Amino acid sequence: MASVAAGYLPILMFLAIALGLSTLFVFAPMLVSRATGTHNPTPEKLSEYECGFPAFDDSRSQFDVRFYLVAILFIIFDLEAAFLFPWAVSLEEIGWLGWGAMMIFLAELALGLAYAWKKGALEWE
Repeated sequence: MASVAAGYLPILMFLAIALGLSTLFVFAPMLVSRATGTHNPTPEKLSEYECGFPAFDDSRSQFDVRFYLVAILFIIFDLEAAFLFPWAVSLEEIGWLGWGAMMIFLAELALGLAYAWKKGALEWE
C-alpha cells in the first residue's frame, strides 16, 4: 500500500507546484501594481473594450449567420490540417489502405468546400 502511495507522490508534487505557480502568475501582477502605485483605475480603463471603439448596440444583438458559417468552415479545415500531419508521418506503416482513406476524406472535404462556395457561404458583404 505504501508503494502505491509513493508512486503518486511525484504527480501530487507536480500538481502542487503547478497550482502554486498559476496562482502566483495570476495574483502577483495585481499585488505588484498595487504596491508600486501603478494601480490607477480610470473610467476609460474600466470601460468596455470592443475592437477599439465603444459599443453602439445592445450586447444581446444577433450575429449574422455567415459569421458562424465561416467559423465552422475554419474549424473543419483546421481539423483537416491536424489530421494530415499524423497521417503523413505514419503513411509508411498504414500503406495504401491509409492513403486511400485519406484521399476519400480529402474528397469529402473538397466536396463540402465546393458546396459552401456554390451556396455563397464564403461571400462577405
